[in-house]
This record gives sequence, structure tokens and C-alpha cells, in this order.
Amino acid sequence: MDGNDGVQWPVVGQQAGSQPKRGSGLKWFLVIIFGLLIVAAFVFSTYFLTHDDTRGVTVVRMEGTMVTGEASDGDVIGSEVVGRELRAAADDPMVEAIVLRVDSPGGTPSAAQEIIGDLEYAKTKKPVVVSMGDIGTSAAYYVSAHADRIYANPDTFTAGVGVIWKFSDISRWMSNEGYNVSVIKSGTKKDMGSTSRPLSAEEELYAQKIVSDSFETFIGDVTSQRMIARSDIDDGRVIRGADAVRINVIDELGNLHDAIEGAKKIAKSRT
Repeated sequence: MDGNDGVQWPVVGQQAGSQPKRGSGLKWFLVIIFGLLIVAAFVFSTYFLTHDDTRGVTVVRMEGTMVTGEASDGDVIGSEVVGRELRAAADDPMVEAIVLRVDSPGGTPSAAQEIIGDLEYAKTKKPVVVSMGDIGTSAAYYVSAHADRIYANPDTFTAGVGVIWKFSDISRWMSNEGYNVSVIKSGTKKDMGSTSRPLSAEEELYAQKIVSDSFETFIGDVTSQRMIARSDIDDGRVIRGADAVRINVIDELGNLHDAIEGAKKIAKSRT
């Protein structure tokens, strides 16, 4: 007879007759998930309690001279940088309103037009309010005029609606110093603006036409966005915020926090 007949051998690590525990892995998984949810809730509640002043509002900064492209070094701000941030805020479901913080003397008309395109996109989704710092003139005001509301300080410099194109002529100095420049060109105006010679009468007329056409686009756009008398701004002067509010160049005197609160109110009124 086989010596193993009728013998029950115990399984290593398990008592004879016992069954492995089921569901213990699922239980620990649920415990971990629950713990993570508690931590996340704590983080979110802490953030909202400590950021109540800006909750639901994104501040996009347009600071420095405006140019097209990706520039952003404190002195210059690129249209693509500002535009990307405006669009991101517009598409963010957690953002209820946008404040564009403006501190810029202006820049190129093209940069303004590119940013306006992105600002108008943002406005289709949520309010956009401008808050001006030290200065918001020329092309910076061009952009600002498209916002739902403009805030500025009493001594903010704003408006400066106009177009300028400067030409330098150092030909007399070059002649005195013995410098000579030879130019081979394909057209009579190809070297227009060269410092080695003055503008011709024909070139002056052409430059004036470009400036005038650009100005008409600029001031026409501004006066279509805001109820401003053309005669109040067409001389190109800068205007203090305290005076600008009286002629509807801006809407209200206030700082960045006032603009944030104003943006919240507009967003709430639209819900």
C-alpha cells in the first residue's frame, strides 16, 4: 500500500482548510483614492480661500513696446505672447473673466491689430476688462478700446491716438566728414528713409499718405468701439486718466483690484 494514501498535506503559509481572503486589494485601492480626494479637496479649498480676490479672473499682462512675434523681455512685448494668453484664458472653463493689464506706450499698428483679433475672440466667450498702469497710449489704447471696460489711475497717461513715422538725415554731417555713399537701386523709392540723404518732395507726400491712411484706420476703429468725439482725440495728445474719464476715453478710475472686481461683476451679470 502506498504510504501517501489518506494523508492530507498542509499548504505552506496557509492553514489547512482555510481560503485566501478576497477583496483586500480593492479595499486598499479605495482607501488610497479616498485619501487622494481629501488631499485634493484641501488643496483646492486652501487656494480659493487665499485667492478670493482673483478667483475666476485671469490677469494677462501687456507691458512694454508692442511688436509682432514672440518677444517678451520687459521692454518689448510680442503680439503672439499676449494673444496666446488671451486665447488660453478664454478657453479655460475655470476662468470667468479676463483682465488685460496694460502698461505700454504703444508700438506697431500690426501688433495692435493682431492682439485685437485675439481679444475679440476672447470676448466671444467671457468679459475682457482693461486695467491701465502708468501708461496706455497709442497702439496700446488701440487694443484697449476693444475691451468691455477700461480702468485707469487718475495720472495714467492714455489716448495718444495717432501715427508717426520718423526720418533722419545725416547727409550734411557725412559730407563734412568725407563720407560718401553710393546706392544702386531698382526703384526711385527703394532707399527711401536712408539717413544718407533727405526725402524728396514726392517721398514726403507718399510717407504722409501712408501715415494718414493708417491713422484713419486707427481713429475710425477707436470711435466705432467707444462713444468718443473725434475732435477730442484726433490731435494725438496724451490725456491724464482723470481727464480721460470725462470724455469717455476710459470708463472708470481704479487700480488693478478694482478692475478685477469690475470684471467679476460683468461676468456675474451675464450668467
